[in-house]
Amino acid sequence: MNRSSGGEFVAESGGRMKGICVVKPIVYGNSARYFGKKREEDGHTHSWTVYLKPYHNEDISVYVKKIQFKLHESYANPLRVVTKPPYEVTETGWGQFDVVIKVFFHDTGERPLTIYHPLRLFQTESNLILSKKTVVSESYDEMIFQDPSVMMHSLLTSCRQLTLGAHKHETDFEEKERQTVKQLTAAKQKIQVEIKDLKERLKQSRDNIKSFREEIKKLEREQDNSEMT
Repeated sequence: MNRSSGGEFVAESGGRMKGICVVKPIVYGNSARYFGKKREEDGHTHSWTVYLKPYHNEDISVYVKKIQFKLHESYANPLRVVTKPPYEVTETGWGQFDVVIKVFFHDTGERPLTIYHPLRLFQTESNLILSKKTVVSESYDEMIFQDPSVMMHSLLTSCRQLTLGAHKHETDFEEKERQTVKQLTAAKQKIQVEIKDLKERLKQSRDNIKSFREEIKKLEREQDNSEMT
């Protein structure tokens, strides 16, 4: 990376900030609620909202130009475009399908980001419409900007707060991470115990084989001596 005499970073050829990496955490997913019965006019059973939002409390419209949500082709105008927060689409339906979420940036030099989210309406696959509780299915991800342009770097580093109130997600991702780490640690310890046990069994098997071979050789010697006499 080049620096100016004043110590500031200077973009190299192509107008990109070489060696710079900016990470923007996001949350995407959907919430859904059962009507309580099938709607007579169209057979729809749920109201749902699919969304993409920042993980931290910031207004991503500073660098995001628009977000496109591609729904199932059975919907009228399946291509929905949202140009300002909240980036979400609310609809009704009866079936689950993959929603294609495409993020476009103000800097057209940055390639759009495509995310696939499986729309979830039901609590479980086997228990389709028994619960009236709101279903939430959301994921954590990160938008990574490697060697951004000068313009994009400026936008990425000048975000303002999205809201003045509390900022939280339906899913406690920090707790989810702690539980995942805990499960992985427990699994690792279990595997280590199993490996130790298998090694001990292997050693015992080898010792038994060695003992059997020595016994066979002893019997062969005794048989040879018997034949000689």
